[in-house]
Amino acid sequence: MLGYGLDPTMILLIPAVLLSMWAQSRVQSTFNQYSQIAARGGVTADSVARMLLTLYGMASMPINHVAGNLTDHYDPRNKTLNLSDGVYGNRSIASIGVAAHEVGHAIQHHEAYSPLIFRNSIVPVVNICSSASMPLFLIGLVMGNRLLVNIGIMLFTGALVFHLVTLPVEINASSRALALLEQTHTLDREELAGAKKVLTAAAWTYIAAALMSVLQLIRLILISKSSRRN
Repeated sequence: MLGYGLDPTMILLIPAVLLSMWAQSRVQSTFNQYSQIAARGGVTADSVARMLLTLYGMASMPINHVAGNLTDHYDPRNKTLNLSDGVYGNRSIASIGVAAHEVGHAIQHHEAYSPLIFRNSIVPVVNICSSASMPLFLIGLVMGNRLLVNIGIMLFTGALVFHLVTLPVEINASSRALALLEQTHTLDREELAGAKKVLTAAAWTYIAAALMSVLQLIRLILISKSSRRN
């Protein structure tokens, strides 16, 4: 019966799972490849980040060194740029590209880029939707309660919105990063091509996450319709 354990609708998720596995492998291999190639300018990723932030009037923004691999992020809550072990203090093409991408997010926040502002504003609601959607959906199925099933689907839809709005935010941050690296002559044409490959590989992870959410929503709807017929 659909909705209990493994069921035929799980097949729907296979494309997203495969894409996610490929994307994770691609981003890691591409980052590793260009982590071995030092930029000819000889500057470190955190120095590049500081220069770019200064250009946009954010010279005082803290740039923190955080533990982990590819844990780089811009934190809008306290307006800090956080660079991982493989990026902070590194002179590679990959690390400079990643640092510039995070600066892109900082600039988005500084300029009140609407998709970013919207994404940040729905984070508390999305956290609730993500944690409550599946339990409510499954409880509704077991109890035969259509209201709980429908609420679970609606909450999952809210979480899907977050993944969809994340795509333009991430792509825009990468576009800003590459444009800035070119305009400031931080990387030459060949190096920019490498940085673009790193950022493009990272973008595929967000595409995979969005696809997974879309297919999961379709799966929940199919399970709901099937249980209604039974």
